[in-house]
Amino acid sequence: MDNQTIAIIGAGNLGLAIFKGLEKGGLLATNKVILTRRELSSLEKIKHQQVMVTSDNVQAVQSSDLIILAVQPKQLSGLLEEIRDHVDPERHTLISVITAVTIEQIEQTIGKSCAVVRAMPNTAIAVLESMTCIACNDKGKAKLSLVHSIFDCVGKTMEIHEELMQAATVVCASGIAFWMRFIRATTQGGVQLGFDAEDAQQIAVQTCKGAASLLAGNGGHPEKEIDRVTTPQGCTISGLNEMEHHGLSSALIKGLVTSFERINAMKGK
Repeated sequence: MDNQTIAIIGAGNLGLAIFKGLEKGGLLATNKVILTRRELSSLEKIKHQQVMVTSDNVQAVQSSDLIILAVQPKQLSGLLEEIRDHVDPERHTLISVITAVTIEQIEQTIGKSCAVVRAMPNTAIAVLESMTCIACNDKGKAKLSLVHSIFDCVGKTMEIHEELMQAATVVCASGIAFWMRFIRATTQGGVQLGFDAEDAQQIAVQTCKGAASLLAGNGGHPEKEIDRVTTPQGCTISGLNEMEHHGLSSALIKGLVTSFERINAMKGK
């Protein structure tokens, strides 16, 4: 992707993570980015010749080709009302990373036949390790290669049907928090077993990374990798069984389902 201007409307936690990922992924070498936020003080440290920082959303839209909508869900309607007269259906692609807002809702508010893409990355985009799920409307299909080129630079992408986007939000985006809690619990357990907190966290983080890398590298099933490290009457199977007795797997699944039910309730508002 070259000679494109990407506006990130709403440079909060996720918006900034996307920007950092684009920067680290090398996209700023041949493309420009516009960051918008009401309060600009948090963006003062961003100094890059390919980046413009502004609180003017209309200016950002007028100067861009790809528009990443990254505001809070409750702010989206007002934002779309603000910018819709300046959206050019032939030039602009709208990319929404906003939870529980459908493509149809965006189309109806904009009132124009625009290319609309929903993308659900996670905050690991800042370290080029995001899992990003993507869905689009009919007009957006012609722009998918551009969208993939953005998010492929900052992790992995998967194109899905839009009806799965709520589930993707839970497993992919919320999943970061779930894994963080698992790593935190492992760290706390390590401290109880005698490690200093810093050492325990380093061990937990690297072990989690190693487990994921094994599956990513060989495409195997988790149970096969579990079988490799469990021996009859061994410490690993004893620990696993104790965790399962206390509901490890069922608690995680219930947590995912509860998050899914909550996001569907948000969608209905």
